[in-house]
Amino acid sequence: MGYLTDHRADRRSTLDHLLSGVKSVISVGRLCPEPREGWMARYSEGEDYHLTMRRDLEALGARLAERLPHQWRACVDTAPILERSLAKQSGLGWIGKNTCIINQKLGSFFLLGELLTTLDLETDPVLDAPAPDRCRTCTRCIDACPTVAIVPSPDGRFEIDARRCISYFTIELRGAIPEEHRAPTGGHVFGCDICQDVCPWNRHQPASDQPAPLSELAALTESEFRARFRGTALSRMKYPGFLRNIAVAMGNSGDQQFREPLARIAASEDSMVAEHARWALERLDALRLLSND
Repeated sequence: MGYLTDHRADRRSTLDHLLSGVKSVISVGRLCPEPREGWMARYSEGEDYHLTMRRDLEALGARLAERLPHQWRACVDTAPILERSLAKQSGLGWIGKNTCIINQKLGSFFLLGELLTTLDLETDPVLDAPAPDRCRTCTRCIDACPTVAIVPSPDGRFEIDARRCISYFTIELRGAIPEEHRAPTGGHVFGCDICQDVCPWNRHQPASDQPAPLSELAALTESEFRARFRGTALSRMKYPGFLRNIAVAMGNSGDQQFREPLARIAASEDSMVAEHARWALERLDALRLLSND
């Protein structure tokens, strides 16, 4: 994730490099769909939100232009822009200890997007005021994180240590998952919502606790994987990483029925994938011994 600290880091402090003459930012949030398959991050459901939100923001920019000529640019998690800071300033919510934007009524299961415009839009001093921090002394997200990835930041708040984050391991990381973090990764195949599932502000949101069909997923060929997840956020995960995550999830399940698919994955020509499958088989052995004690 070097892109967070390389030459693009300084560009996040200004918006002019994204749109010359920008004067206003319309910050929006879209609720994530309810989970369909367990152990997949909720935002991964359905069509890739990068595409759907960008379409809607472009449509909004065009509709505004029909009345007020302006230049605009839609941004959805792909441009060097401080989305959460803008969302907080616009009144969408506060930044919680889990580093997510939390809305008092809607919780944190929503996605962010921005429309940059050269229009000098008038703001509402009440609706657009930054929301107060309502996490207070609550530490449920910190206590629930299996890999202890939510840590204090130098400014006294909290940040995510990507080197320990399950979402990083299962989505961004292209190599091997550090062995000490494989067991805590549990059954997660794509992303992790634990720090949001336990948040009191999400208590009215349905949580996914059903295991994904791991045997079915493990049987997918590379072409089937691409076809099944084309146009979704899961397409960001490459096939080797997908099999790696499936193997770790199978091993952590303790379910001995996964021995056969794991043995098949262990024969993969990809050394990284094969190593994770062998680890998973050893994990099944260890969990079986524990269950017999």
